Amino acid sequence: MAGAGMKDIKRRIKSVESTMQITKAMELVSSSKLRRAKEKVEKSRPYFNILQETIQKILDNTKSLKSAYTQEREVKHSLYIVIAGDRGLAGGYNANIIKASLAEMEGKNPKIIPIGRKASEYFGKRGYDVAEDYLNVAESLDFIDAALITSLADELYRKGQVDEVYVCYTEFVSALTQTPKIMKLLPLQLQANPADIISSLEFEPSPEEVFDKIIPRYLEGIVYSTIVDAFASEQGARRTAMESASDNASDMIDSLSLLYNRARQASITQEITEIVGGAEAIK
Repeated sequence: MAGAGMKDIKRRIKSVESTMQITKAMELVSSSKLRRAKEKVEKSRPYFNILQETIQKILDNTKSLKSAYTQEREVKHSLYIVIAGDRGLAGGYNANIIKASLAEMEGKNPKIIPIGRKASEYFGKRGYDVAEDYLNVAESLDFIDAALITSLADELYRKGQVDEVYVCYTEFVSALTQTPKIMKLLPLQLQANPADIISSLEFEPSPEEVFDKIIPRYLEGIVYSTIVDAFASEQGARRTAMESASDNASDMIDSLSLLYNRARQASITQEITEIVGGAEAIK
């Protein structure tokens, strides 16, 4: 009876050890991907900052800028670009961003552009109006992917099919902390700063045309950076989840090993007792 119990415990220990090997491997992979994602964020920032400075200069040096990108409308339809992961096993990463997105959409008539398999599955299965989904783009993201996503949002906005555009993503704070964020993309909410006006600054052919040409590039930069930020957050969350799972597996192995040793000692004690009892019976 004790032997059968020991076999079960030993089989369980081997099973947990196999699981721990997988979680350790996933933790290492996530750490590597996280490092590359952080490098991508750092490389994209100078481009994004220059675009933002140029837009601000146009606003600061134009008295009455008229653009479809800044005009407030009556909101009838809203577009949400929701960035989640393509895989699970990342703690509460996917659930948290979807929960934050749903809270922002409440009471509105939303159209969705899901990025990532988890977002696509969630909104697709629940009958939401999905404009187009993008799967498996975050890990190998380049500016062409960001341009395709942005051009769809831009087209829907300029045609009047949506009246405002938001991006829902997870901000990477650290490997241990990731925060769901909702950012309004359109209409733009930039404010002019009169103190920075440069009277000699001119834009050709006109400030409006330069502004309308730059804004799509600016939006591409935002979409690109938010996807990269979200991917870094996903890897950080997965790394933390796999590290926790590995620690739990190690604790479980220690507990099972102690249980196995106790069962083994009990088995040995029983065998000794049986031998001594048999010897006494022979006498």
